[in-house]
This record gives sequence, structure tokens and C-alpha cells, in this order.
Amino acid sequence: MARKTDPNNMSFLDHLEELRWHLIRATLGIVLGAVIAFVFKDFFIGTLLMGPKHLDFPTYQWLCDLGTSIGMGSGTCIEELPFTIENRQAPGQFTAFIWLSLTFGFIMAFPWVIYQFWSFVSPGLKRSERRSSRAVIVFCSILFFMGVLFGYYIITPLSINFFANFQLSEEISNMWDVDSYVGLVRSCVLACGIMFELPIVIFFLAKAGLVTADFLRRNRKYALVLILVLAAFITPPDVISQVIVAVPVLLLYEMSIWIAVWIERRARKREKRRLAGAVKSN
Repeated sequence: MARKTDPNNMSFLDHLEELRWHLIRATLGIVLGAVIAFVFKDFFIGTLLMGPKHLDFPTYQWLCDLGTSIGMGSGTCIEELPFTIENRQAPGQFTAFIWLSLTFGFIMAFPWVIYQFWSFVSPGLKRSERRSSRAVIVFCSILFFMGVLFGYYIITPLSINFFANFQLSEEISNMWDVDSYVGLVRSCVLACGIMFELPIVIFFLAKAGLVTADFLRRNRKYALVLILVLAAFITPPDVISQVIVAVPVLLLYEMSIWIAVWIERRARKREKRRLAGAVKSN
């Protein structure tokens, strides 16, 4: 077991030992989530993974209803997804299942993983910093799950629809390998989950004094270009999908600016209190 040692008197090797145990606990949480996905594979694989493959998936219904409500008729209604999923390798389905279970395990255990990271760094924080950082764990988890849902219900079906209906020739049929389909769903979901952590990244960079609100405002146009480039990597090569991804990320960027403003205001207040205390002591 990990040794209970005073953080102020720990050597470098002691810190490594402590980190090792936190990594082990985080890994065990992911493995437990993977086991749950393994046990309930009919739901995780049959319902969640294969959901975007079917025309009755909620996103396709939403798009059709939206197009009808704004006068586009059936222009946004998806009538077919002309592709099949095949397995061309002997261990293909088993390998895909293992990686899917680990992916689902990581998603379910994400708050636990973040908590283990916080438990490792919290002894080096001040008491006031530890209190505020607990809220970061909750906020980080909420943003991640929002990103996962956005990737699953928005980006994944848009990507599947685009690639399924794109044809070079009518003589070419779309037969996707199971690894290709699984990789598409996994990358869309995890990429969006990570992208939605932008405010958390800005929070820590601002706390460390590496970025400021003024810096973020001045470089907003460069951030827009970078966000569009990232959106192009995780979405089909069409403008609509890229805009759908870019808009929430831009909103998160604006949220990050306000987070940086809040941190700077708190830092100025602390500095004023410190100066006031120094003047009184003199």
C-alpha cells in the first residue's frame, strides 16, 4: 500500500511511489468500468455503439424535424445509410470489443481518474487552493461528459451519414471494417470530450500566470482559426459539420476568457489584502 508520509518531507522517490499508487487506483477504476461494459455488452455494444448506424437514431429524427420546421421540407431527412459493417480479421471483433470496453470504462471512470490526479497534487496546494480545486473536479467531469454526449449525438451521426452516403461511383459499395467503424465512433466521442476541457486548461494556465484575459482577447482571431482546423480534423469535410463543432468550442473559449478575468480579479484582491496587512504591521 501507499505509505502515509508528510508531503513536506517526501523525497523524489517517495513522490514517485505515491504517483504509482494513484495511477494504479485510476487504472483499477478504468478496468472496473470496462468490466461493467463487458457484462452489459448488449447495451453498450448493441444499443450505444450501433445506435448511430440506424435511421431511428434520435439525431436523424431531430435533423428531419428541424428541416421541416424551417421550411426545408425533407431536405435534411436521412433516408438511408448505405453501408455494412464487416469483420475481415480472425480476432477483429474480439479486439474491437476489448478496446471498446476500455473506452467505455475510461468514460465512466473519468471523475475517479481526475480525483486521483487531484489527490496526488493536492498536498502541495494551500488550504484555500484545495477548497477551490474540489469544484474543478466536478466542473471538469461535467464538461467531459458534455463533450462525450456532443460527440456521440452530433459529430458521430454526422460523420457516419457523410461517409456512408459519399460515393465515387455507383459500382463501389461501402463495406466498413469493424475496426474502422469503432475507431470513428471512439475518436469522435473522446476528441469532443477532451476539447470541452478547454476552460479547465485555461483555468490552470491562468492560475500559473502563463495566460491572461487580455492575451486571450487579443488572440481571439488566431484561436478561431485553430478551432476551425481542429474541427476539420474530427468532422467530415463539409462546412456545416465544422461549424457545428466550432460554435460550442468558441463559446467555451469565451467562457475561458471570463475564467481568466475572475482569476485575475481574485489575485488582485489577495495582493491588496497583503499590502494592506503589510502597511498595518508597519
